[in-house]
Amino acid sequence: MQTGWQTRVNSELSPVKSYNRNMTRWFCALALGSVLAIPARAQDPSKQQDQSKQQKVEGEPPEEDANLKAPRDYAFNPLQANKELQVGLEYFKRHSYKAAAGRFREATKWNPNLAEAWLRLGEAEEKRKNREDAKEAYAKYLELQPESKDAAEIRKKVASLH
Repeated sequence: MQTGWQTRVNSELSPVKSYNRNMTRWFCALALGSVLAIPARAQDPSKQQDQSKQQKVEGEPPEEDANLKAPRDYAFNPLQANKELQVGLEYFKRHSYKAAAGRFREATKWNPNLAEAWLRLGEAEEKRKNREDAKEAYAKYLELQPESKDAAEIRKKVASLH
């Protein structure tokens, strides 16, 4: 015969048994859900191929910002020119010369008198082996800054680009 306290212990679940019962229920629910999801995926393999293609396309970062490809109306904006110049310098440091040249070119469109942008554009185009574009950019720099410290060096570069 059981006493009162033994009956109460047996009738109520202990915390360990309660935890085990709850975890078993969760595990069964997850297992059942995953088993039911497998046939749904297997029915349409074309969707899987489309998704894998999208992941490959999305996984490749663009060379430059999409904003640069949209046509713009340029007006004198020295703040935007300096921003483009700074971003171009970051691209140049990372050896992404195509992106850097694009940013420097943007800077020259926002402020055509920004001599540093022309100089950096010449350097980026020279790294890309675009001799004509580099020569034009250096010439514009020399037009804007004929008495700069590095003018003689830039003139030698222009002469060597022929």
